[in-house]
Amino acid sequence: MVIAESCLIDLLRFHLSCSLTSCVSRVSSGGAAGPRLNNNQLYKFSYTTEVLVDKARGSKEGSAGYRISSDVDVNLVWRDPSSKDDQLIQISNVRLEPVSRRSEKKNVLHGSTTESVLGKTKLAALTKPFLVHLRNGKTKAFYSYWAEPATVKNLKRGLASLLQVQLNTGKVIENDVSGRCTVEYKAAKGQVTRTKLLETCKTAETGFTTHSQVLGVSRKSSSVTVFTLEDGFIHSAVAEEKHSVGVNARNSAAAKVVSRQTLTLVGTEAGPLEAAGKDVSGVVKSVDAKLAAVGIVAEKVKTQCKGCPSLFEHWQAQQKQLEPASLSKATAPRSFLALIQSIRKASKDEILKVLKSASKTSLPQVVDAVTSSQTAASLDERFLYACGFASHPNERMLQALLDISKGKISSTDIKESVVIIMGALVHKLCQKGGCNLPTVVKVKKLILDGPDSTQDESEVQMYLLALKNSLLPEAIPIFTKYAESEVGAYNTISLTALQRYDIKLMTDEVCKTGQVNRVYHQNRRIYEKNVRAAAADVILSSNPSYMEVKNLLLSIGNLPHEMNKYMLSKDPGHPPLPAASMRDMISHNYDRFAKVGSSSAFSGFMAQSADVTSTYSLDILYSGSGILRRSNMNIYGASKGAMLHGLQVAIEAQGLESLIAATPDEGEENLESFAGMSALLFDVQLRPVTFFKGYSDLMSKMFSMTGEPMNVVKGLILLTDHSEVIQLQSGLKASTEFQGGLAIDISGGMEISLWYRESKTSVNNRGALVVTGNITVDMDFMRAGVEVSFETEASLDFITTVQFSEYPFLVCMQMDKTTFPFSEYVTKYESLSSGRNVVSRRSKKQLVPGSEFPLHQENSNMCKKVFDSSW
Repeated sequence: MVIAESCLIDLLRFHLSCSLTSCVSRVSSGGAAGPRLNNNQLYKFSYTTEVLVDKARGSKEGSAGYRISSDVDVNLVWRDPSSKDDQLIQISNVRLEPVSRRSEKKNVLHGSTTESVLGKTKLAALTKPFLVHLRNGKTKAFYSYWAEPATVKNLKRGLASLLQVQLNTGKVIENDVSGRCTVEYKAAKGQVTRTKLLETCKTAETGFTTHSQVLGVSRKSSSVTVFTLEDGFIHSAVAEEKHSVGVNARNSAAAKVVSRQTLTLVGTEAGPLEAAGKDVSGVVKSVDAKLAAVGIVAEKVKTQCKGCPSLFEHWQAQQKQLEPASLSKATAPRSFLALIQSIRKASKDEILKVLKSASKTSLPQVVDAVTSSQTAASLDERFLYACGFASHPNERMLQALLDISKGKISSTDIKESVVIIMGALVHKLCQKGGCNLPTVVKVKKLILDGPDSTQDESEVQMYLLALKNSLLPEAIPIFTKYAESEVGAYNTISLTALQRYDIKLMTDEVCKTGQVNRVYHQNRRIYEKNVRAAAADVILSSNPSYMEVKNLLLSIGNLPHEMNKYMLSKDPGHPPLPAASMRDMISHNYDRFAKVGSSSAFSGFMAQSADVTSTYSLDILYSGSGILRRSNMNIYGASKGAMLHGLQVAIEAQGLESLIAATPDEGEENLESFAGMSALLFDVQLRPVTFFKGYSDLMSKMFSMTGEPMNVVKGLILLTDHSEVIQLQSGLKASTEFQGGLAIDISGGMEISLWYRESKTSVNNRGALVVTGNITVDMDFMRAGVEVSFETEASLDFITTVQFSEYPFLVCMQMDKTTFPFSEYVTKYESLSSGRNVVSRRSKKQLVPGSEFPLHQENSNMCKKVFDSSW
């Protein structure tokens, strides 16, 4: 931002009397605990405090912000006879100006006066004195007027806190405007450096954040004050406090606030005499009987948005962006995030008004926004559709779901979704240390007892999926039990759930008992291929022993053809086994590793940057007749040592061999015809959907198939949600809000052509992502802020085409991403309560080329045959 001249507002004289009375304990060697003033002498200081906000790597010249300047007169008012550390401060000549030089057009303060900016009430408040009681150079009490505006009192607290210093090296706990903090002092000749450990500060204002580290927000902070001393008294104090807040997954999406205070002694002259009095309370009353101890820690400031639209007005302006046709565009999640902010300030009646006015097509998106707001008003209405993705759920939200689950629910799908999502909330609440909350305990008992409490297969699956979301350690024995069940769906859910647990738990609880190995090796009964494949995945992901890996290798060659090929693709001998095992020709021979088939497993990188690494995996398993048994696509994100399972879309099919007069594989002779799809999104398992179930349903669907995919999940999700108030040492407050919204549409389908003896499965992912971050410093009469944001729209398709007219059948897998836009924005703004404002915006846009992800060479060769017209 180009800046011209400073704007000095009319000089304002006011008195901030600061009684630094103390009851000081004796200091060793008779040394002073803090700076001491001489009686009958006036110390004249200049004082400035400035705050600037910008993107994390911005320079001061381009920052938004403002500066407050004043002259400070300090003189001793009264001293306790047993101490020499009591002082009185008088401050005058306050000015407001931009943080850097600007043109008139870009100077929000140009032509303003002190009274026009502050208003008469705040102007009058600044003329009143305040008192600070110090003990050993530390704040014991702060006296001011209850009726004063909180903003004014906080500014006074900021100045008082700057005078708090000790003259010897050491680490102490202090109370100041920032809260109760651990502070480290380092004293050298003529200088003291005070470093405040901001992460230790305890204040009444608390925020919330997204628990996931990959999707979350991080803050880096520092606060250092350097005092120079002459004859044991402060000659200058320079404080600088920095806070940088950014999105973990993208380092450039970060903003900062910098606060500086400077107090400099400019001279001394004769001052008033010391006041008479026996104690602190008497001195305070003699100054002004209306003064009261209001505390040194900053108080909350309630800001009112003048001229802001109501929730309904906001909804009217945004509703077109939330129609289904717009959900693949970045305008949808941006409007979604803005609507959430508006809902969080709205009443229950206002929310109901919006819901009643929403169209049938936009209502689901409004429900997403209301649920994501996570306020008491929204929860009273039980808008719990999107609870599974709640960024900071509380016990009340879980209780609401529990109440719904106990009521009469006509839709089986809704009942299943409620119970499954309760498992996800239990996991998030336990992560926050709330595993012993009464409602959490009730729900834990409900889902832990659930599988054995019913004979209904769909209900057992419901409880197992809820436990899969909960990741409760107590559920591991349940999963190992149902992994050996005679019902294939129970096996698959249990085994995929075990894969999500920490390796240590798996090693201790599962591997010792050997249930998973029994499933894979079929020690007790015959299992379906997809169940055995899931068991192999559990073994390989659980730090397997040498003998476990060797047994897996020995099994290859004795498995059905497609299972052989699948296991070889999983590469169970990687990382390399010990040299002794490599010399074991029984487990490592050409014949064993030269089996034919079309099943495969592959993984690779989707994107890599300094902030996040994204990987994908594709597993596909066929029956011996060429019919799909399982297709599994996974996308992971890793950042700063943390891992997020961003997406899993699994398609399963069984009992379709009769369509092509083929022989089912061993153990699968009596399976009911079935095809369906399930999705796991951002570590939350969603309710599976069924394409068809049973032979009659299969035939009906085959003759009515349109080729259109079936939707699995479609809606708006609040991925990132971070809010906090940063209390600055100057007395100002910086409000920080970071949100990330995702509009997503995941669908899948399965087509079978008996005429062409060809099948095709597809998984289509469409999404638009918007992440915004705001840091605002609002003094009620003046406001400065910065917003950083980025947005993108993308699609990812996974298509598998199988020609089963001969064996080995031809399989072509395609994974494509289209060219997509990526935009970044920075907006800086300053405004006055009068409505005058200055805004600057910058943007950077680019197109990221699309690509087809490389799988393995064998797949590339197969695709050429499948799509070669001459073949």
